[in-house]
Amino acid sequence: MNTISALPSLRSDLQLIFDWIQPESSVLDLGCADGSLLAALMKYKNCQGYGLEIDTEYVLAAMQRGINVIQADLEAGLLHFNDHSFDVIVLSQTIQSMQNTEQILCEMKRVAKEAIVTFPNFGYWRNRLQICFGGHMPVSERMPYQWYNTPNIHWCTLQDFEQLCADNHLVINERAVMSGNRRIGLWPNLLGSLAFYRIG
Repeated sequence: MNTISALPSLRSDLQLIFDWIQPESSVLDLGCADGSLLAALMKYKNCQGYGLEIDTEYVLAAMQRGINVIQADLEAGLLHFNDHSFDVIVLSQTIQSMQNTEQILCEMKRVAKEAIVTFPNFGYWRNRLQICFGGHMPVSERMPYQWYNTPNIHWCTLQDFEQLCADNHLVINERAVMSGNRRIGLWPNLLGSLAFYRIG
C-alpha cells in the first residue's frame, strides 16, 4: 500500500481521478459538486470541460471557480450531448444513488471516449462486520447516512460492478481501490472502501 500525493486543493479520491486524466483533455464531470476537480484540471493540465450538477449551492460554487456548469438532473440522461463529445466523462461517488444505473453507464460510453466511475464498496470489511455482528446497515466515512435517509439506492461491490460492465459489454481498462488515502492491492473487494474504474 502506498499513500497518494495530493494537490492541496483536492481530496485524495479526486486526486486519483486527476492523475488518470491526460493533459488538454475535454472533460464532462457528472455531479461535479463545487467544481474542484475541473478547476484543478483546468489549472494544472490545461483541460477544458463542463460540469453537470443539480444542487443550486454547488452550481453557484462551481461558477465562482470559473467552471462551465449546467444545472441538470442526471436521471434525465445525456441526450443533449453528441456521441464522443468529450475525451473523458467522470461520475464520482454518484452511481449508487441513481435510478437508471445501466442507462447512465451506456450513455457515458456513448458521450466520451473513456469513462471514470467511482463508488463506495459495499463489500468493504467494516460494512460486512456492521451487518454481520452489529445487525444493522453500515454507516462509514464513505457511506455516512442512516438506512432511512440515505440517497444511496443501489449498493454494490467490486464484483457486482464488474459483472454489470460485462453484461453491458463495457470494457474495464483499469481499476484502483482505496481505503482512506491509501491504495489497496491485496483483497481489494474486502479491504477497499472506495472503487475507481476506467471504462473504455
